[in-house]
Amino acid sequence: MNAKTMRYKLAMTFAITLLVLLAALAAAVAFGGPRPIAPLASINDPFAKVDFSAVPAPQQFKARDGTALAWLHYPAANGTANARRIVLVHGSSSRARSLHVLAQGLAAAGFEVAALDMRGHGDSGPRGHAAYVGQLEDDVEDFMRAVPHNGPSTLLGFSSGGGFVLRVAGGTRQGLFDRYVLLSPFLHHSAPTNRPHNGGWVSVGLPRMVGLTLLNAVGVTTWNHLPALRFGLNAYAQQHLTPSYDFTLVTAFRPRNDYQADIRNAPPRLRVVAGRDDELFDATRFAEVFAAAGKPVPVTLVDGVNHMGLTLDARAVQAVAKACTE
Repeated sequence: MNAKTMRYKLAMTFAITLLVLLAALAAAVAFGGPRPIAPLASINDPFAKVDFSAVPAPQQFKARDGTALAWLHYPAANGTANARRIVLVHGSSSRARSLHVLAQGLAAAGFEVAALDMRGHGDSGPRGHAAYVGQLEDDVEDFMRAVPHNGPSTLLGFSSGGGFVLRVAGGTRQGLFDRYVLLSPFLHHSAPTNRPHNGGWVSVGLPRMVGLTLLNAVGVTTWNHLPALRFGLNAYAQQHLTPSYDFTLVTAFRPRNDYQADIRNAPPRLRVVAGRDDELFDATRFAEVFAAAGKPVPVTLVDGVNHMGLTLDARAVQAVAKACTE
């Protein structure tokens, strides 16, 4: 075999291999979305017992792209104008009113409370979608400017919202708040705290996630609007919450891929609270994960409380209020 023939065969082999890889990538993106998932009772059922009659009327602020985003205001019970404000970030699929019990408890403890419908949730834009990674951080900054507060502010997030709060704490806009509180935060699918499929709460379109991650690495974002996660909602919850996330929202509403860097870069006033019986995350390992990343933080575990109980149980609400003062 002469050199010319050898070069030709190598070129053909390379071309065929490339075509096969591209076909596999296309198939992963097109057909590798999340599968249907059964409702998770421990997430859906507790809200049937919640009294939502006193939920305040939604208010709006304008984000930099002109979108009106919704939030709920719970005034401090003592009426102090410069009371510490706590900005609440709900969990995955959810909305501000899901934190009603917690918000009421924090307001009763003397905090000014603002609960946000994060973009892609509730009444804040098309559900399940964000325009670009970083947009939710822009929205939080826009809220702080549009609705100024005279006193100090804490950013507090639950579950995936806790992961997003860690993202803010570890980023360039950490100065917007002087304290951060994470309630049973999602850190990363590879973190020791993570249970498989988040305890049955999410269905991940892993082939699509991998394919889109590869495409995004070379600047191709054309298909980021495709759904990448589904949540275990019952039929009623699907009408009011967010059943799925596109790739952009999945990526934006969590810590960065190097979540340990977010932990290291976060300011000192960072606290973690979790229920000891959490079925989505192994709460007993939060302390070691933060310590391993180089930032040991106080971790409060509330006995007899599961994932949703962290925002609904009176003992948990008391523990959260205490963490907000430390």
